[in-house]
Amino acid sequence: MSSKSKYQSLPEIKLLTEMMSIPGKSREEAQIAGYIKEKLLGAGLPEKQIRHDQAHKKTVPPGEVGHLIVKLPGTRRGPRRLLMSHMDTVPLCVGCKPIIDGEYIQSADPKTALGADNRSGCAVLLNTLLTILREGLDHPPLTFLWPIQEELGLRGIRQLDTRKLGNPKLCFNWDGRDPNVLIKGATGDIAMTIQIDGIASHAGVHPEEGVNALMVASLALADLQENGWHGLIEKGKQRGTSNAGIVEGGNATNVVMSHFTLHAESRSHNAKFRQRIVDQWRKSFEKAIRTLKNIHGKKAELSFETYLKYESFCLEETEPTLLAAKAAIEKLKMKPFASIANGGLDANWMTEFGFPTVTLGAGQMNPHTVREQLHIPSFLTACQVGQVLATATEND
Repeated sequence: MSSKSKYQSLPEIKLLTEMMSIPGKSREEAQIAGYIKEKLLGAGLPEKQIRHDQAHKKTVPPGEVGHLIVKLPGTRRGPRRLLMSHMDTVPLCVGCKPIIDGEYIQSADPKTALGADNRSGCAVLLNTLLTILREGLDHPPLTFLWPIQEELGLRGIRQLDTRKLGNPKLCFNWDGRDPNVLIKGATGDIAMTIQIDGIASHAGVHPEEGVNALMVASLALADLQENGWHGLIEKGKQRGTSNAGIVEGGNATNVVMSHFTLHAESRSHNAKFRQRIVDQWRKSFEKAIRTLKNIHGKKAELSFETYLKYESFCLEETEPTLLAAKAAIEKLKMKPFASIANGGLDANWMTEFGFPTVTLGAGQMNPHTVREQLHIPSFLTACQVGQVLATATEND
């Protein structure tokens, strides 16, 4: 029997590929949520234990469905444990048809991503819960959480109704690659929306009477790039990043552009330095506004708005959640490796809410690209880790 057919016969892999085939980009998670619910009902879980909150109604724009939450009473005493993994995928995954090639799953369509981010994590949770239900495994009180809209800058988890979680004490998130890597911290992110209202004029007859909003932005961005405040930013011992990501403006070539909007971000693990980056962006745009004038001495106007996408965090080495995750990995004869991520995770907001959360891997490779793959042995190991943590047997 080939390795390909061996993996295809495994129920864990069948469940995973079925989930990858279901579209569910951010704000459109109803179909994948329905699949998870159907599987749980089929395994005998009472429908009253499956709930959604109303987070999707609070996001802008709103989505189809809220976070999916399942709570189980414990068959034995112990602090409640929470297992979580976001349901949504990036738009590039819509239409995915997963195929197995040796030890990997990939998309049959070279123009489509796989959705291993984060259907692999979702499948770890679902496999774990189904195993508990079907085999009658002992466990402490458990909460399973499938969040929405993670790929939109953690918009979904930010609106989570934490009262529905049952006050968990140990929280584990699956969203990554290697099952022995524990992400104990992640960076913070401030979003910037910059609007420049220039002065319109006829670009052929009287361009000197206008103030081109794009030129104002160009001066500011050039200043930021030249002085090391765009891209990778290193100032002394401080480190961060910034990026100009989305631009909007202009509707005709014969009109001096009067309006320009830029969406950007600033990231750093250090909150003060992250704000310093934002302040420098503001100064550069204010300077550009003062610099560029029309023949009458008139200037453009600037609107500079910011909001916190998510705060950074770093768990202490003595954090019980981190210790439990390390023990589970060691029980499975692996060496745990703790790391800190430069991207945001649902764990950022969970920790901010008072639920310290460690993030584990489930076999993802090259997410958000058409080269995305899922490493099957890593995924299967992640399922084992999930079962150990859900049953609280890491120290047995």
